[in-house]
Parts: sequence; C-alpha cells; structure tokens
Amino acid sequence: MGEGKGRSRLRRAISSWANSTDQHARDLRETVATSGLATIDSAPDRERIRLTGSLRTVTLRPRGGVPALEAELYDGTGVITLVWLGRRRITGIDPGRALTVEGCIGIQEHTRIMFNPRYELVP
Repeated sequence: MGEGKGRSRLRRAISSWANSTDQHARDLRETVATSGLATIDSAPDRERIRLTGSLRTVTLRPRGGVPALEAELYDGTGVITLVWLGRRRITGIDPGRALTVEGCIGIQEHTRIMFNPRYELVP
C-alpha cells in the first residue's frame, strides 16, 4: 500500500511540474500577444523581424573555428536559435532572461536560426 502512495506522490509532482511548464508557455504567449510582435512559429523566414521571449539555453559552440555564443529563444509558440559569431559571452545573455531580438531568420540543418541579432534585455 505504501507503494501506491509513492506513485501518487510522484504523479502529483510530475503533474505539478507539467502544469508550471504549461503556465510558463501561456504567460509567454500572452506577453508576445500584448507586445504586438510576431510569434516565433508565425515569423517569416528571410525578412527582418522582431521577436520576444525567454532564453532557455545559452551555450558556447564554436563554428568553423570561430567562437559562437548560441541561445534558444522560446516564446510559448516555438523556438529559434540565436547565434552571435565571434562572441564567447555577452553580459545579460543568460538562461531564463527575457529578451527582444531583431534580425532575419534563416534555416540551417532544419533549424530556424538568427545570426548576430540586435537585442534588448527585457526587465
């Protein structure tokens, strides 16, 4: 019987985590909707666009022997990879940080990507 209680506690914990993730996505979608900016999933490729969201990951990943700082921007509708070539670190670009970026979206290896975007840290 103790085993059943453990499972139910685990289910509650997983459900709570899933609900908080869903809530975060809903909050991000609402923020984007009120900002008047395009959502990542509806943003056109190869056109200058402004997007806003939250950074999920930030990684140093060299490209062609050149340092490159990569980050995933998530807005509740989709994810885009941001790449700053020649940069090892940018102050304020950290996971969890809200950010507005501007640039052109391209596709590389089936991934939507924006190179060297202009950015604003959102308080």
